[in-house]
Amino acid sequence: MRVYLGSDHAGYELKSHLAEWLTENGHEPVDCGPFVFDAEDDYPPFCLRAAEGVAQEPGSLGVVIGGSGNGEAIAANKVAGVRCALGWSEETARLGREHNNANVLAVGSRMHSQEEATAFVAAFLGTPYSGAARHTRRIAMLTAYETDGTLPALPGEAAQG
Repeated sequence: MRVYLGSDHAGYELKSHLAEWLTENGHEPVDCGPFVFDAEDDYPPFCLRAAEGVAQEPGSLGVVIGGSGNGEAIAANKVAGVRCALGWSEETARLGREHNNANVLAVGSRMHSQEEATAFVAAFLGTPYSGAARHTRRIAMLTAYETDGTLPALPGEAAQG
């Protein structure tokens, strides 16, 4: 599977580790940077490119990495067609795929050990979307809002556009 990677300086070391781990485990990492450590770099240029890669290539997944993973998740979620989940345990990584059909995982390198973060990525990559009707319905609501601003109907109301 092709896996797009992007980070900032805080995630640089973990990103480099994950690129090697992905290759060793039969995946094709696409490193969107940074390519050198720069303590003053910013995450948006790298994380947006990783998310764009995922959005443009159905069936691929992505991992964005920073100190906490929060900014990286926000950046990735700005890209149309991306659903980025913040992984802070193996369970949240799995549920992001299973329930939300997340195609990008954000990880905080300062929040977890390298081993923990790698386990989150393994869980994310190894979990398929459940396809359950309730999850598909919810994702469709988010996609409609992302596409044309249609707000999901409140219980008992018709949809608003």
